[in-house]
Amino acid sequence: MGRVDTDNALAETVAQCAISAALQDPRFGPLREEEIPRLELEISVVSEPTPIRPEEVEVGTHGIVVSRAARRGLLLPQVAVERSWSATQFIEETCRKAGLEPSAWRDPETKLYAFTAEVFSECETGNPPAAPSKQNGPPEVAGRSPR
Repeated sequence: MGRVDTDNALAETVAQCAISAALQDPRFGPLREEEIPRLELEISVVSEPTPIRPEEVEVGTHGIVVSRAARRGLLLPQVAVERSWSATQFIEETCRKAGLEPSAWRDPETKLYAFTAEVFSECETGNPPAAPSKQNGPPEVAGRSPR
């Protein structure tokens, strides 16, 4: 759950996305209090998407946005690495996420954009998830991943 474009400050956007990820992600039920100690937080701050040709896509460097008409799909750069996808597989899976046929990227009406991401994770910083405090409420959650 995230946003590529926003007029809000980064901190406000992260907070809004955390709430959406915890409570409104259609891939999961709402976050329950007992799940909080097992959460792993990861935030990807993405650059502005720019048009790219398929042969220029670099796995591990680029995230991809595919759009055609009202359909749009986005996958972060780390997704292709985690799944050992080639650049073509990455583009095809982004088309699927947009609700398009995997080969839709070959259609001139389909637009392909790339972006980079700066990824922040608790695992990288060595900080464990915060324990919930009954007094202050649960910590903010920036994202959930179906791993």
